[in-house]
Amino acid sequence: MALSILDAATRELTLFAAIFLAIGGVDDCIIDALFLFASIAGRTGRRQLTGGRPGTLAEQRFAVFVPAWDESAVIAPMLRSMICRWGDGPYRIYVGTYPNDPATIAAVLSLEADSSRVRLVIGARPGPTTKADCLNALWAALERDEAAEGNDFTAVVLHDAEDVVHPQELAVYAGWIGTHGAVQLPVTPLCQPGSRLVSGHYLDEFAQSHGATLLVRQMLGAGLPLAGVGCAIRCDVLRRIAEVRGMPFDATSLTEDYELGLSLRALGTRCAFVRVPERPGGPPVAVRAYFPATISAAVRQKARWMAGIALAGWDRTGWARPWDLGDHWMRMRDRRVTLAMPVLAIAYAALVCWGLSVACHALTGSPAPVQDRVLERLVALNLLLLGWRLVMRTALVTHLHGWREGCWAVPRMVVGNIIGLLAARRALWIYVGLLAGGPLRWDKTAHQFPSGAFDPQSVVA
Repeated sequence: MALSILDAATRELTLFAAIFLAIGGVDDCIIDALFLFASIAGRTGRRQLTGGRPGTLAEQRFAVFVPAWDESAVIAPMLRSMICRWGDGPYRIYVGTYPNDPATIAAVLSLEADSSRVRLVIGARPGPTTKADCLNALWAALERDEAAEGNDFTAVVLHDAEDVVHPQELAVYAGWIGTHGAVQLPVTPLCQPGSRLVSGHYLDEFAQSHGATLLVRQMLGAGLPLAGVGCAIRCDVLRRIAEVRGMPFDATSLTEDYELGLSLRALGTRCAFVRVPERPGGPPVAVRAYFPATISAAVRQKARWMAGIALAGWDRTGWARPWDLGDHWMRMRDRRVTLAMPVLAIAYAALVCWGLSVACHALTGSPAPVQDRVLERLVALNLLLLGWRLVMRTALVTHLHGWREGCWAVPRMVVGNIIGLLAARRALWIYVGLLAGGPLRWDKTAHQFPSGAFDPQSVVA
């Protein structure tokens, strides 16, 4: 009797998981097919540095916003590296801190004395508030400086306190910001030593998202979510947003960068995801940074992303215009994690039940249940789609990071699934807390900055 119940449960769990995994797999396969087609046709939106007018960098002026809460360990070396790599370019760095974070304030002040490019901004409220609230304090400081100096900035560049900037970054912005409201560069995570699986799985996910998915999104004309780092937004566009809601960055959002990208599209502003090689045949001009090296830190980070994009973001941003099918599709993909994680959990449960069923039938000598053809074909389809997904992920990682990292892509997919399952549970509780009127807090993780990132001609690999 118990064995019959186990067999029935195994079949139902497998059928449910197989149906929805197949839907998600076909969805991913279509994205891959569009990417491959566009790559062959040369229409992926890859940009060249020659796209801007000669000398445009000298005609621009960039305000670099770096919000910093509890970043005393990394903010000084990050700023030194930025100044070293960008040299005498047309930029000023605004660092946002909090009055109850004296260690970070002291670290910024130690550098502010050596460089007139660094502008320390201490917010009025104790931290942590939200990242967007800190960015708004920086925006207010920028406007005060513009009024006092009579010299306007062209665009705001967003960076986090752990980022390794690229020496050619400002040149790329200068070449495209004149014809686009915002420019987003790829993000290329660095693998932390001793964390090949946890820290390394970010390499794979960003290779997929910034190496293929965003290019397809751009090709379809859908809204481009900003990554919150490695992006430049024109000041006149930010002022248009501020006219509507008072400040350009939404302080009530957990993922203000994602929502800002959708807001720009609603304004009819052209945005560009730009991949240009730093040299012929070389890697793209990109932002690099260490990502969380432990499961608990990765879960915290991904839970904030899930809660802000897939749950709270759904409530806040809704859907696109009625017949904007490409944007509807991309927003659906952004939010499908609300279904994908439960389905994945059921799939793992079905796998465990299947193993138990096989073992019990072997021990009791009873014949295994006969599976129907529909279930067999669904399982075969899912195995085929999984195989394609593994090949595509491995190829993208190998292309960007070399064959050694490509070999790790398959085991790291399992690690990423486990982290996603744990993060989904935490994200649900975050969302429930927000619905209950709980306060928004900057739930950030501890950061590290790579050593040896000060050569302006080198790129940390």
